[in-house]
Amino acid sequence: MNQELIHVYLMPGMAANPTIFEHIKLPENQFQIHWLEWMIPHKNESLSDYAKRMTLHIKHENIVLLGVSFGGILVQEMSKHIKLRKLIIVSSVKTMHELPKRMKIAKHTKAYKVVPTSLAGNIDAIAKYTFGKSVAKRVELYKKYMSVTSKEYLDWAIEQVVCWHQDKPIPGIIHIHGDKDMVFPYKHITDCITVKGGTHIMIINKYKWFNENLPKLILQ
Repeated sequence: MNQELIHVYLMPGMAANPTIFEHIKLPENQFQIHWLEWMIPHKNESLSDYAKRMTLHIKHENIVLLGVSFGGILVQEMSKHIKLRKLIIVSSVKTMHELPKRMKIAKHTKAYKVVPTSLAGNIDAIAKYTFGKSVAKRVELYKKYMSVTSKEYLDWAIEQVVCWHQDKPIPGIIHIHGDKDMVFPYKHITDCITVKGGTHIMIINKYKWFNENLPKLILQ
């Protein structure tokens, strides 16, 4: 009964609210879950500075930090400012080399600057960019989970993903990826734990896999 709880902080994906983790349940005698939320970035704020500011929301030591998609990129940057027990990314990338070709092209052509984020009120337009074409059939799902519609945030977030310059994986990182991910295609991903049939939103629709496997991944 005196066992010290392991604090697990969860960071959602781009524009998503932390209710994407509503079905993630870990044994309460061992773990305590904390949800993190996106902040609006300061003007011209670097990803590193944003990550450092986000660490102010971490209230415990030696934590587990898990991030999904762009949240996975952010937690990697946060890990450079605080000591962690475990760093876990889901449906994300470990380096700029794992980004899909379309994002690499967007970086060099600066095409990301013309993404219609001013249409943030039109959830379909943003969701297609962040979740892929399949969103058309699941608009209601994304309306529930995507709540950050600030143009300033979306412009900034898309640029941070496309222009991320991490060259090598952070030592000890745990990468969980679905083999049906259409946003960060599996063929570009190396050294990951593969979830069969997992899509970019598997944290939502394959939560049972995470509930079963996260405890042992954290404790190993």
